[in-house]
Amino acid sequence: MTDTRWPAVAPEVVAEVVSALSARLQKRLDGAAAKLAERPVVRTGDDWSVRIDDETLLVLHAPGGTVRTADDVRCGCLLAPGCLHRAAAVTAAPLAEPADEQAPAEEQTAVEPVPDTAVEKEEPLTPAEAEAVARLRRVAADTLAAGISGAGSVQQAELLRTAHQARLLGLHRPAALAATVVTRLRAARAAEPDHRLADLAAAHRELLDAATVFTPRQVRAAARQTYREVGSLRLYGLFAEPVVSATHAGVTVWVVDGDGRLATVSDITPHADPTEAAQLAGAAAGRPVRLGDATLSHRDLARAGLAVQGATRTDSGRLGAGAKVRAVRAAGAGWDEEPVTRLWAEPVPVQVERALAVGRIPHEQRPAGSDLLFLDVTVLGPGTVPGSTAPQLLAECAGSTVALLPAQDHPRLAFAANLAALASAPGLPLRVVGRLERATHPRLRLLAAAPAPGPGPVLTLPPEYRNRINLGLERLQHADLPTDWPETLPPAAAFAPQPPFHLLTRPLEQAVTGGRRALAGRSDRAATEARRLRSAGLATAAQLLTAVHAAAADQERDVFGRLHTTDHLAFATAWLAAARYQEEVATALCAAAWPGDAG
Repeated sequence: MTDTRWPAVAPEVVAEVVSALSARLQKRLDGAAAKLAERPVVRTGDDWSVRIDDETLLVLHAPGGTVRTADDVRCGCLLAPGCLHRAAAVTAAPLAEPADEQAPAEEQTAVEPVPDTAVEKEEPLTPAEAEAVARLRRVAADTLAAGISGAGSVQQAELLRTAHQARLLGLHRPAALAATVVTRLRAARAAEPDHRLADLAAAHRELLDAATVFTPRQVRAAARQTYREVGSLRLYGLFAEPVVSATHAGVTVWVVDGDGRLATVSDITPHADPTEAAQLAGAAAGRPVRLGDATLSHRDLARAGLAVQGATRTDSGRLGAGAKVRAVRAAGAGWDEEPVTRLWAEPVPVQVERALAVGRIPHEQRPAGSDLLFLDVTVLGPGTVPGSTAPQLLAECAGSTVALLPAQDHPRLAFAANLAALASAPGLPLRVVGRLERATHPRLRLLAAAPAPGPGPVLTLPPEYRNRINLGLERLQHADLPTDWPETLPPAAAFAPQPPFHLLTRPLEQAVTGGRRALAGRSDRAATEARRLRSAGLATAAQLLTAVHAAAADQERDVFGRLHTTDHLAFATAWLAAARYQEEVATALCAAAWPGDAG
């Protein structure tokens, strides 16, 4: 059958196939990959084939949807296996995620017992490990210095090759971070809808961090999620969240156990057409939960409950669906009932502190829901926030004004329409769940909502909604909004003036976009911006900004006046120092913007 979606390719396969090209063909690789990506793909079983011309057929053998060896990429042209077609194919195909490479889904739920008294000894890096980390750091610096436009397929393959060498030595953390950088670089170069420059900058920072300051234990940390036995669980559904990206779509259901710990049940699969991703997420919400003998959909689970025996879960809260797991449907609980209501009892500053602290923890080790906030708010209506002229939905929370944003900006999800409906209901008290958005003023990306306990206007939802709405999957109707309004509304608190911290953030992101050359030769402007930072009391930011620009411009020339551009470590080190400082200050400014005192 014809399929516009390519199979995923393991990172080491990309590195091996691209490195086999001659220097002449490597220069043509990006253009060839772009052309090949437009050709129709035909899938027959585990084989994806592309017709190059009347006599040449390119085949990718991908058991389980992933190409795992270079021999699985076959081309019928005379130059194979060193042909441009094979390299273009692995470049055009999406990069396999770590879970795709390691084991089939049923094997990933295997339990790996860990003794309670086990303490890992901090062994120093061996000479081979130290050399692999140093080599990865150099290539990561080259990738940053090249920028989005300069880090093409060849540079990406070199980063993946170096990462694979590190992975073979057991250095899993930096290897996984290198793959993340390549994935986000590809999204940026293809202008995919889910590309965010801040995410790519964070990926560069984390990779350079891992190759520069991580301890031996941190660089050896395995990226694979391990399911552990947790016994019997009584779970209560909270809400369902659509998951939509350029390559995958589905749904994640959040549940809470009797001790108030969060967990997730997901159904996420690859898709062929990004325009249909939102529809596929909605369809996933209606599919049965694959957990034991449970007979309910994901949408039902968001409002019902489960009794689970032999449960397994990862450190990040993902529930396993192994053969030994038994689960049956049980009664759910409202957001104003135990044990669910205790999520809203935690003080707001404590929640904010927890959500900000989790940014320092690797994704697969973060406790489930650690970045979520559970708040009681009162809708104020549309308004503006510092740094943006676009109207946003504002709400009052514990005496402060919070901007409520869609959890995702996909136009076919229900988030934007629901927030627009809520904006027409000033004075409406709500109990909400959202994801903290780090900013210099309180911002929350809404996921679900329910009527707030207590007097006042009430959001009236259909009975089947069980008094809560999944804002990305279901739409509010005009009849759901109250008609009786309070005579007075709480005043919107003024946003505090913010320091000109963007003067440091902006050039760091410009370096990610345009590479080292984007900052070279701008010493005059850098000096002006450094003076503004010092006058605002940000002397360290001014010093780091000056250092980054100086490192970008500090390039030796040969006897003919040509620039030496082969060593970018000094520039990458200066950029990393500024990026780490920016990360810490941005976190502190966000924490200070929210109401209350954690103590």
